[in-house]
Amino acid sequence: MPMDLIDYSQASDRVRAVYDDIKATRNLPDVNNFWKSLAHHPESLERTWTSVKQVMSPGALDPLTKELIYYAVSVSNNCRYCMASHSASAVAKGADKEMLMEVLAVVGMANETNRLANGYDVPVDPAFVDAW
Repeated sequence: MPMDLIDYSQASDRVRAVYDDIKATRNLPDVNNFWKSLAHHPESLERTWTSVKQVMSPGALDPLTKELIYYAVSVSNNCRYCMASHSASAVAKGADKEMLMEVLAVVGMANETNRLANGYDVPVDPAFVDAW
C-alpha cells in the first residue's frame, strides 16, 4: 500500500527546507512524490537529497548520460517509479524514444551476458584486470 505523501503545507520546517532546496535546484514548482514519501523520515530525506544532488550534478559525465544510466539501473531493479522519473528527466535533457529503446536493449543484453558469465563462472581475462 502506498505511503501517504507529505505536501509542503503539512511538512515540518526541516522538511520544507529540503523541499525548497529541491525546488530551487531543479527549478520546479513542487517536489516529486518520491520526496514527499521520504519526508516521513526527515533524516532519510536530507541524506538522500544531498547524495542525489551531489551525484547528479555536472561532472565527468554530462547530465543526459547520468540520467540514461539512472534509467538503465532503474530498469534492472524493476523500479517503475524511477523508470518513469528518469526517462522523463532524460527526455527533458535531450533523449528521444530511440535512445531510451536502445538503453533497454543494452540493459537486456547486459543482464543476459552477466548471468551467462556468472553461470559459467568465467575467469576474468588478464587484459581486463587493470583496465582502469
